[in-house]
Amino acid sequence: MSITLRKIIFMALFVLYPVIIYLGLMYFDARSVAVLLILLVGARVLFSGRKNNQRNFEPQIVFFVIGAGILGFVVIVSNSEFFLLFYPVCMNSLMLTLFFVSLLRPPSIIERIARMQNPKLPRSAIRYTRNVTIIWCAFFALNGIVALYTALFSTLEIWTLYNGIIAYVLMGILFAGEYLIRRRFQNSALA
Repeated sequence: MSITLRKIIFMALFVLYPVIIYLGLMYFDARSVAVLLILLVGARVLFSGRKNNQRNFEPQIVFFVIGAGILGFVVIVSNSEFFLLFYPVCMNSLMLTLFFVSLLRPPSIIERIARMQNPKLPRSAIRYTRNVTIIWCAFFALNGIVALYTALFSTLEIWTLYNGIIAYVLMGILFAGEYLIRRRFQNSALA
């Protein structure tokens, strides 16, 4: 199986996390679902890409593995479904941290992505990418707060609906809106 296909499969599994948790808790106890989580994380680590005959662990993967491992361990010990609901909170916190730190230690994450397509960005584009990074920080902060609220005060169905569908729709709207604004920005910069 190619590295790209494996990445797509694992990404799909982790995007579907809320649905997997919902279905898992319908038929199994929290401890069994946590074991599944740990097995998925273990598989992700085992099948991660290699560079120069060494495993290629990006910082976000390390944080992800540690976070998922701790959550899984706490659920196994407590057998409480409560802690399974914190994965979206942890992921939003991780993304917020990565994006925010990139603002403190430039270039920002969005600038790094933009430089993959155009290594010589003008100052106006660097300002634009910084502003987009700030917007993503706000998104991850707000999304994390709503994820925390759903984990603490909502039913499992509402938690699954928000974290498994609504959050991704909102993310898609932000991607699409930014893309349209970027196209307009690029067209005005060329004029």
